[in-house]
Amino acid sequence: QVQLVESGGGLVQAGGSLRLSCAASGRTFSSYAMGWFRQTPGKEREFVAAISWSGGIIYYADSVKGRFTISRDNPKSAVYLQMNSLKPEDTAVYYCAARSGVGVPANRREYDYWGQGTQVTVSS
Repeated sequence: QVQLVESGGGLVQAGGSLRLSCAASGRTFSSYAMGWFRQTPGKEREFVAAISWSGGIIYYADSVKGRFTISRDNPKSAVYLQMNSLKPEDTAVYYCAARSGVGVPANRREYDYWGQGTQVTVSS
């Protein structure tokens, strides 16, 4: 079992930066692939970024590539999402997710545990 708690969301102007954090409980955090997803009202939850247990494999959605950076600190049981050059279309609730199986998928259905989400609002 893994429990996830996101933090770091807020209101920022376009072009600004935010760093999201996800704190995980559980002794096997280092064995989980981790992902960040986001969701706006009326839309499906979409993939943002994912990282393998070792940090050696990383994927990004095309919409955030070059602007967002995912990283993890296994001793601290934490994963981060550094978001730069934010745009109004990045406004969403951002969720952290953990996957216990093999692989680093972009499909939200392949993740086993989810946090409660943190709101990111980018003003124009």
